[in-house]
Amino acid sequence: MRDAGPEAGREAAFEGDLAAPTAPSRASGIGWRKLTFLPAVLVVGLLCTWLWFRQADLDPLSENALGNGQVWKALRQHIELTVISTFFVLIIAIPLGILLTRGALRKATPVVMTFANMGQATPAIGLLALLVIWLGIGRKAALIGIIAYAVLPVLSNTIAGLKANDPTLLEAARGIGMSPLGVLSRIELPLAVPLILAGVRTALVLNVGTATLATFGGGGGLGVLITTGITNQRMPVLVLGSILTVALALLVDWLASLAELLLSPRGLEAGS
Repeated sequence: MRDAGPEAGREAAFEGDLAAPTAPSRASGIGWRKLTFLPAVLVVGLLCTWLWFRQADLDPLSENALGNGQVWKALRQHIELTVISTFFVLIIAIPLGILLTRGALRKATPVVMTFANMGQATPAIGLLALLVIWLGIGRKAALIGIIAYAVLPVLSNTIAGLKANDPTLLEAARGIGMSPLGVLSRIELPLAVPLILAGVRTALVLNVGTATLATFGGGGGLGVLITTGITNQRMPVLVLGSILTVALALLVDWLASLAELLLSPRGLEAGS
């Protein structure tokens, strides 16, 4: 039986060099300051909105649109649309991005990226209308439209992150006996994490914004409040729907920033 000691030692030393901490980055400090400032702004903004609504004189139509749990129902639907669509974006875009950087599948990258660009280049409301004609009114059409619109940033960042890895580093990993799967899981993906997380963050914010259009396909969400406020010329309903959408987008961006800061490998400069 072959003695695996020296080879295991070389692999451990190689990974230790890879994960060795660098000097603290100033960008990390800026990130933490932003992460503490944004929640305070959100709390103040929502508190001011609540105080304004307490003294607002609402007519029966506005009370009907905002009462009986309608606001919480719209907010819950919007969060569900965002979470479900982001989940499917991740399980589609990240594995596809990995496959498109492997072997002969690299040749298919331009074709796949063309389709991904088409999904985002198409106006969201037009794409949703086509899906409603095809699939009928309901949440399914809205979800497919949101997913198609948000795949591009995650897919392109996954491909860019994997392609940006230093070839000499990958060759060194293969030289100490790592399998292709080992190189991918223990070297390539950890190094690509910052770019992938940046794409996920962009997709999340896109999903929150695009989900407001789900109301036109019967998918619900905060877009119901916005369209009700516009069509009935009820400013309080419109303002509440808009403020909640903006607050949700900022909260999602804050959570994604926190994940980006915590999940990025410690050996990488945050500013690089």
